[in-house]
Amino acid sequence: MNFQENYLKSAVFEFCRYKTMGEKTFAQLSEEEIRWKYKETDNSISIIVKHIVGNMLSRWTNFLTEDGEKTWRNRDTEFEGEYGSKTEMLEAWEKGWKCLFDALESVNSTNFESKVHIRAEEHTLVEAVNRQLAHYASHIGQIAFVGRMIKGNDWVSLSVPKGGSEDFNKKMFGSSNSA
Repeated sequence: MNFQENYLKSAVFEFCRYKTMGEKTFAQLSEEEIRWKYKETDNSISIIVKHIVGNMLSRWTNFLTEDGEKTWRNRDTEFEGEYGSKTEMLEAWEKGWKCLFDALESVNSTNFESKVHIRAEEHTLVEAVNRQLAHYASHIGQIAFVGRMIKGNDWVSLSVPKGGSEDFNKKMFGSSNSA
C-alpha cells in the first residue's frame, strides 16, 4: 500500500471513529436532552451538530474544485435554532457524513496532489483533510462531554470506563501490565 492509499485509509478510519463516538452519544440521549444547554449562551448538542453538518456540506461539496467556504453557506445561522427533532438531527448528520465520505472516495492517484482551498487559503489535500479531522474531533468531543454532563451516573462510557483499565488490559493483552 502506498502513502496515498495508507493516508486515505487512515483518515477514513479516524473519521469513522469520531462519527461512531457521536452516534453512541446520541443513542443515550432523549429529544429534550439533545437541546440541553448548561447556560443559555452555550450550544446544545443539536446546535453543535447543525454547525458540523453545515461545515461538512460546505467543505466537502466539490472539495477538489471549489473553495471549501461556499457562498451559499451562512455559518452564523448554524448557531441559531435547533433541529425540529432528534430524527431530523440524525438525518442531517448522515447527510454531512455522506458528503464527506463520498468526497474522500473520489480521491485517487490522479488527484491526490490537488490543492484544496478553504477560505481562499491553499492547502495540500493532506492538510485540508487533517484540518477537518481536527475540527470534527473537537466538536464531537464537545458532544460527548455535554452528553456525559447530561447523563451523569447513567452515562455509558464511549471508551475504557474510569477504573476499568486493568480489566481492559487483561481482555486485550491477557495481563493488566501489558502495554
